[in-house]
Amino acid sequence: MLERYRFIKTMSKPLTLGKYSFGVGDRFAHQAKPQLQACLQAAAAGIDVIPVWNKSYREHAIVGSKPGSVRVAAEAAVSELQWTRPFHVDADHIRIDTVDSFIEASDFYTLDVADAIGRPADARDLQAFVDRYAELIARVNVPGIVEPFATTQSDIERIAGKYLSAVQEAGRLYRHIASLKGEDSFITEVSMDETDSPQTPAELLVILVAISDEGIPAQTIAPKFTGRFNKGVDYVGDIKQFEKEFNDDLAVIAYAIAKYDLPANLKLSIHSGSDKFSIYEPIRKALARTGAGIHVKTAGTNWLEELIGLAESGGPGLAMAKEIYGKAYDNIDDLCAPYATVIDIDRAGLPSKEEVQQWTAAQFTNALRHNPGCEAYNPNLRQLLHVGYKVAAKLGERYVNMLDACEPAIAKNVTENLYERHLQPLFIGR
Repeated sequence: MLERYRFIKTMSKPLTLGKYSFGVGDRFAHQAKPQLQACLQAAAAGIDVIPVWNKSYREHAIVGSKPGSVRVAAEAAVSELQWTRPFHVDADHIRIDTVDSFIEASDFYTLDVADAIGRPADARDLQAFVDRYAELIARVNVPGIVEPFATTQSDIERIAGKYLSAVQEAGRLYRHIASLKGEDSFITEVSMDETDSPQTPAELLVILVAISDEGIPAQTIAPKFTGRFNKGVDYVGDIKQFEKEFNDDLAVIAYAIAKYDLPANLKLSIHSGSDKFSIYEPIRKALARTGAGIHVKTAGTNWLEELIGLAESGGPGLAMAKEIYGKAYDNIDDLCAPYATVIDIDRAGLPSKEEVQQWTAAQFTNALRHNPGCEAYNPNLRQLLHVGYKVAAKLGERYVNMLDACEPAIAKNVTENLYERHLQPLFIGR
């Protein structure tokens, strides 16, 4: 007999993610204060953006840090800047074999079930799901989507066959966390973005129904969108198609909340959403039109601002930035291998390490800073350094001490980048 789980609402008030939230990843746990300063600027402009410090198991392993260090840095910044709004610490891309070390420090969990997408579900579970939600086999009219979509039984079987095992794995991981923390004490995100093609409205609807059926009180869902979301650089793809998919997903989420008892604040999560400047305006317009919320998960953009701050400081800081580039250039294959699906580096477009050694501070920062309008901007160099934080990690105390020595320039760049290039265009408008 199929074992079923339902989200049991308790009398306690569950931890709830705010309408707008932004993942502020911090590789070396030194930029919490300037990151929070950007959120304070947004608040002064009338927009509450909840900071979520995110760091994955892989990042901790590379840097040699522990999950508790993220919360320590966040709480210190919150105290010093007298931040009175909520904040969260995300155990980013967590799996059942890596989650336990995050239990004490984290209150937000991004459930990574990519390996289970496409894995065949148990035939009895699949059939029971299809039978239980027979209303999906119909012509479905979702408000906000111009054309209703029709799904047959074979369509639902195909979609559930691709995603049901992944949702069941998410359920197993959710219940494991809940057994240790209590089900009302953390925020759950389900990641479905690491698959071969963008989900159609019908596919997203089936995924959301399965999440409800599995008893996961998901507050954010990360689907896959058309185009490339490469690390550290702008969106590459058809912006009009992205805009259509984004608006369709908002409509499907609203429909699923109303019909399938999902949390009222369930919202889209955009993975590697930092630096995707060309899609911020379509996102902002959609949010304004619908009143929907969003979570944006950053991808190391603040680590690059650290490098820019080092270079701007000149002297030893600039020398260290050049040293990091040179070592990244020499170890490009090893650094790029884990990120092969989310970077596109034209090696012919990389300057040699000898050339970079001769650069001024302005030449280095102009090449690295994400300013597509600058003739000197080099997205190949930016992507290489994005994945090159392992080089800085190997420098150990030398790198950390240099961060402290160059703190004024770094903090200025971190805050300006987060507010002026990200929060302002996304939530306020230019």
